[in-house]
Amino acid sequence: MVILENSFQWILNLGAGIFVPLLIFILGLVVGMKVRRAFMSAITLGVAFTGMNLIIGFISEAVQPASEALALNTGITLPALDLGWTAAASLAWAWVYIFLLFAIQIVLNIIMLSLNWTKTLNVDMWNVWGKGLTAYLVFHVSGYLWAGFLAAIVQMILEFKLGDMFQPHIEDITGIPLATVTHPMNLSAVLMLPLNKLMDKVPFLNKKADTAELQKKIGIFSENSVMGFIIGILLGFAGAYGITGSLNLGIQISTAMVLFPMVSKLFMQALSPLSEAMSEFMKKRFNDREVYIGLDWPILAGSSELWVTLILLVPVFIGFSLVLPGNEVLPIAGVLNYSIAVGGLLLTGGNIFRMLILGVITMPIYLYGSTYLAPILTEMADVTGAIDVAEGSLITWSSIEAPELRIFLAEAFNGNLWAIVAAVIFFALFYWLYKAMTKTPVPSERYEELEKS
Repeated sequence: MVILENSFQWILNLGAGIFVPLLIFILGLVVGMKVRRAFMSAITLGVAFTGMNLIIGFISEAVQPASEALALNTGITLPALDLGWTAAASLAWAWVYIFLLFAIQIVLNIIMLSLNWTKTLNVDMWNVWGKGLTAYLVFHVSGYLWAGFLAAIVQMILEFKLGDMFQPHIEDITGIPLATVTHPMNLSAVLMLPLNKLMDKVPFLNKKADTAELQKKIGIFSENSVMGFIIGILLGFAGAYGITGSLNLGIQISTAMVLFPMVSKLFMQALSPLSEAMSEFMKKRFNDREVYIGLDWPILAGSSELWVTLILLVPVFIGFSLVLPGNEVLPIAGVLNYSIAVGGLLLTGGNIFRMLILGVITMPIYLYGSTYLAPILTEMADVTGAIDVAEGSLITWSSIEAPELRIFLAEAFNGNLWAIVAAVIFFALFYWLYKAMTKTPVPSERYEELEKS
């Protein structure tokens, strides 16, 4: 058992930039790609992930100090320290049972593919730590280890189905055939769905409003470089950076906004040959059945609508943290709330106005969720020894993905009736989302219909 655990840990320590391309290389060979072509696809994918993560880290490092300055200018301090997703991942990977979830996800995915209960092959195995975090949360609250594992399995199944329902929309956005995203941040679309349906009744919000459409209306001001520069300057002034600091922040965000689409093209170069090989493989053996490749969310990071939404919501996130009663978290490390932006992007097809409205309305969920999580993550740090936390301090993650689902499951297994009812409602909304997204035309076709009408 120790040897098995150490082997898994060694592989996972390679990081997503090595681990996921390795899986893609093996998958390519299985479906009949030549070694050279499979190797080039894997290397290109590793370059794409590494490059995208470098830019994401660059823009995060630029925005976080401005966000912290904006918050500090208010003079308000909050007790829970936001360490972001990297700290949560470190804690989850340090949990003694995490490697079992790795094996469970592989077996469960194979079973569901074999029974045709999903079309998604989830190769984003590095993010198994997210299921580990859910399992620990449920175990901590309920006291039952089996409940933690069952909650993690539920999350795995939901992620496979997220991959199924969003795949045509992700392919339309990215241009990558058969690629999909199985990341749990997609679950933010569940609670957004009723709100988005209400916005269907508002004529103004039914018009196309992605960056390409804005470019037709406002010209140069919708260019990624100019838009990033303007947003950066405004954020700098809000954080009292002064003229020089604000101009530098503007250039930094402008740089990231220009580079994102460039790097995103590498994902297409890496995955298109694999998609072609998988299609041929499935045609020969399974009567034209499709299998989607489930990947991490950065394949969507080339969408400028996502970044415009993320950065414009920074002051909103901080503002909510200062005024919401009962909140104990000042969002700094997690101030760029990817869950809201990714869920909004997939649900609305890149309608910036809708994405911003959905973000403002659902933002408090993350602050209250991270407040709830703070003592649990702090205790997890003490148990695993992965992070040193000063006595009397609290740590948390302000933009934790799917906080509502995790809390509902934890409290439901703890026997709380309200949580059981809430979990049932959540699953009903998930089913509604699945039906809605599988019937909704992809964004490009949807807006062609709107323009004709």
